[in-house]
Amino acid sequence: MKKIEAIIRPFKLDEVKEALVEEGIRGLTISEVRGYGRQKGHTETYRGSEYRIEFIPKIKIEVVVEDEKVENVIDAIVRTAKTGQVGDGKIFIYDIHEVIRIRTEESGKEAL
Repeated sequence: MKKIEAIIRPFKLDEVKEALVEEGIRGLTISEVRGYGRQKGHTETYRGSEYRIEFIPKIKIEVVVEDEKVENVIDAIVRTAKTGQVGDGKIFIYDIHEVIRIRTEESGKEAL
């Protein structure tokens, strides 16, 4: 099993979620996060004053999938989250050794 974390633009969340549902993903976790990468923030003007926004709002999506679904999930995220502009985000993939559903004590694939 793998855990996939995707950092995406907030306005892309609905499209990405729909694509993941189409891939058979039944559950995911999202968090509102802030950060910067190569873009290192940006400058905005408010009431004639310029100010710098260093940490850009993003959405982090976390989903755990079986190994055979990893490529399809990654493709779905990239296809729907990509705008072609700096700041589209990143995807991180981690190995998961075990999953346990607390309510039923199921483990492994059955717990997903």
